[in-house]
Amino acid sequence: MRTPLVRQVFKGIRALHPAQPRQATPLGIDTLQQVIQALEAEAEQPVRRLRARRDQALLLLGFWRGLRSDELARLQVEHIRAQAGVGIELYLPRSKGDRQNLGSRLRTPALNSLCPVQAYLNWITAAGIAKGPVFRGIDRWGRLAETPLHSNSLIPLMRGILERGGVPAAAYSSHSLRRGFATWATANGWDLKSLMAYVGWKDVKSALRYIDPAASFGGLAQDGPPALPGQ
Repeated sequence: MRTPLVRQVFKGIRALHPAQPRQATPLGIDTLQQVIQALEAEAEQPVRRLRARRDQALLLLGFWRGLRSDELARLQVEHIRAQAGVGIELYLPRSKGDRQNLGSRLRTPALNSLCPVQAYLNWITAAGIAKGPVFRGIDRWGRLAETPLHSNSLIPLMRGILERGGVPAAAYSSHSLRRGFATWATANGWDLKSLMAYVGWKDVKSALRYIDPAASFGGLAQDGPPALPGQ
């Protein structure tokens, strides 16, 4: 047990050398594009196509909607409406920011490149999924699990995906998708209020923790940034 004097010393050390919060590296557009292209090359090989399609959909939905790992893991096919070239709507029965458990409907449009809508449609078509969890495990023989991926498995899964795309992945986590989108949106002219409404942040401090002002991302081949819901 620490004596009062020892506790006071440690308190002084913490005051002089405060711990810096650990934050995941935001996933930039250039990096995302590099990985998606690598996965597209994998998809040309029949034995690797299923895993490649899942991983493309996971990255692109997670990025463009700024989804948390638990939200990605809980997505259900029955709660999603997607139309190629138009957009996608996701229904989340519950989420961290939904304190009244009212559920959330999240929309994003189809894009000319790095499109989350087409990636989702490609995945469920390749997997033959008509109901149940969207994102599932795939064993070494290419067999699809009936149960969803566990949210805790998404960090090693995502790092493995990035490594397959030639990206050193140790600094990345599932929060990298959320941070990457927030930084991209800020660099492309989104104001904080619009960003908070789109991602679902209620607290300004929470939102600011995800924005990396030092990062610089290029635009996409599309007509401006993704439209906000209702526009």
